Amino acid sequence: MERLDQRLTEEVTGAVRDAVREEMRGVVERRRRTAALYAGSATSALYAGAAGAVALGLALALAMPGWAAALIVAAVLGVAAFLLRRAAKPSAPSGLSGSEVPPMPAGPPPGV
Repeated sequence: MERLDQRLTEEVTGAVRDAVREEMRGVVERRRRTAALYAGSATSALYAGAAGAVALGLALALAMPGWAAALIVAAVLGVAAFLLRRAAKPSAPSGLSGSEVPPMPAGPPPGV
């Protein structure tokens, strides 16, 4: 009877293990596909943004020298990058600004 219980337990364990592995393969494959689609979307958005920047620069170049138009577009992109970075940066803990570092305690660490 004990051998039958052990054999049944091994068979059930093996079946569950196989089912979990198969499900994990499916999840991983779906996630890979989703990641690839996001990467393609991001690449397309990057090229669309570059084309928009070129179009803006060419439109400005009709009214001013090319170097000035390029400088204005670069400044606008720089401000946009700064604002996006600032929006993505996590807020600092209370009492600290983004660039401050908490002070080090005086003396050696405990246990030394």
